[in-house]
Amino acid sequence: MMPKEIYNNINAKKVIENLEKRNMQGFFIKTKEEALQKALELIPSKSTICWGGSQSILQIGLIDALYKGDYTLFDRAKATCQDEIDDIYRKAFTSDFYLASANAITLDGKIVNIDGTGNRVAAMIYGPKNVLLIIGVNKICTDETTAIDRVKNYASPINAIRLDRKTPCSINGKCYDCLSNDTICCVTTVNRYSKVKDRIKVILVGEDLGF
Repeated sequence: MMPKEIYNNINAKKVIENLEKRNMQGFFIKTKEEALQKALELIPSKSTICWGGSQSILQIGLIDALYKGDYTLFDRAKATCQDEIDDIYRKAFTSDFYLASANAITLDGKIVNIDGTGNRVAAMIYGPKNVLLIIGVNKICTDETTAIDRVKNYASPINAIRLDRKTPCSINGKCYDCLSNDTICCVTTVNRYSKVKDRIKVILVGEDLGF
């Protein structure tokens, strides 16, 4: 086993243990392929499913796999206008499963996100019966402060560039706490505990996923 893999295993074990203390369910899965299988095991057939924008769930092939199964999918990529997108956002709150990733996760089991529209973090907080998060080990941070710094100065600039947003971070590569109309940093949330046991399920993948 390579040193990096040993290091990731040590940290992943800490995260999973601390998620359990926070009433959240965690699984450490070493590869993308195994993560896909675990996700499909957790989602019963006939489920209604919605998801937020996430490179991680695309990278493990989860959306493609769901389209081959027996599920009802609310996919904003299929919407033809903003009204349809807004309707799908709202359907997330009554879905059996909401799928997403996280911008960062701390060693002590906190899930940290910074969102633009807010639909993703809103669904994580309340509504869907189950929230399933696919998170790569590259997003593990020491604590809440370093997690927020990671999002502001790494994940958000990359996503702003990806989405062609005209923000200072997309030009200069770091957060300026801007008030641009194009900002994707409108809401910051920290899921530190789940009132409903195991409603939030985290598949922590032993590979780099997303940003």
